[in-house]
Amino acid sequence: MKTLAFETPLQELYEKIAQLKQLSHEGDVDLSREIERIEARADTLKKTIYTDLTPAQIVQISRHPNRPDSSSLFRLILENFIELHGDRAFRDDPSIVAGVGFLKKHRVMVIGHQKGHDTKENIYRNFGMPHPEGYRKALRLMKMAEKFSMPIVTFIDTPGAFPGLGAEERGQAEAIARNLREMAGLTVPVITVVIGEGGSGGALGIGVSNKVYMMEYAVYSVISPEGCASILFHDAAKSDITSKSLKITAPDIVALGVADDVIKEPMGGAHYDWEAAAASIKKVVLKDLNAYKKITNVKKIQEERYLKFRKMGQFSE
Repeated sequence: MKTLAFETPLQELYEKIAQLKQLSHEGDVDLSREIERIEARADTLKKTIYTDLTPAQIVQISRHPNRPDSSSLFRLILENFIELHGDRAFRDDPSIVAGVGFLKKHRVMVIGHQKGHDTKENIYRNFGMPHPEGYRKALRLMKMAEKFSMPIVTFIDTPGAFPGLGAEERGQAEAIARNLREMAGLTVPVITVVIGEGGSGGALGIGVSNKVYMMEYAVYSVISPEGCASILFHDAAKSDITSKSLKITAPDIVALGVADDVIKEPMGGAHYDWEAAAASIKKVVLKDLNAYKKITNVKKIQEERYLKFRKMGQFSE
């Protein structure tokens, strides 16, 4: 697993533990006490590191290549998941994954950005940056969910929509704008979880929701810290400064009223324990699904979503 820069002291302890275990096994020597002592040190250090993270470090965690992706979380959370493909107009965009499954007694439509875990998969998934056909696939399936009265759950994890020439020629801005408009009027509840990196309109294209949750080490912003630093300081290396000023971490996003709550992650981040992270998401989403099941007036669902976004921001005259 990739080690982040601030995790280096912790990784050194883990390597020491592995060496002692191997020595104990091969040399038939009882080193259990020494191993337990170093494991205790590692646990203490891990807690120290992860209870005092800077926004820049949280950005690194949100982008960790071993962080659980949408497709894997769908299969961990849902039963009988069936993936659906295509926008019925151009092609199937691998940067958006979607399908139908059961969360306990609830049949739901799930849609999410999909990054890769290595170079080959990242290229195939376009680093989680959807083309217009990805957003049109998402909208087609949202409309299908609405037709069959299925709640919609979306997972956000993208640096942003793909800005390439072909994407712009096929109407990238229009595709996102249409999603925003259509999602605002959906008659079924929409629940969104930012599982990693939430970037700009590329994230919001599947994020106009009744409930928005942030994973503990996820980020949500109109621009990346590097992009902001490039504009303000003409130096992307100053992203440490902008990551703090942008207020992009989960507690900041909740405090600003953009998200509803934070979903706790396993100690060290979701990339250490996919099953535990999936269980935490499942618990929160299931609670909302049970609550929305009792609402029969679709106008209330639409109005809740409208008011949620209408109340964002501060105005002065």
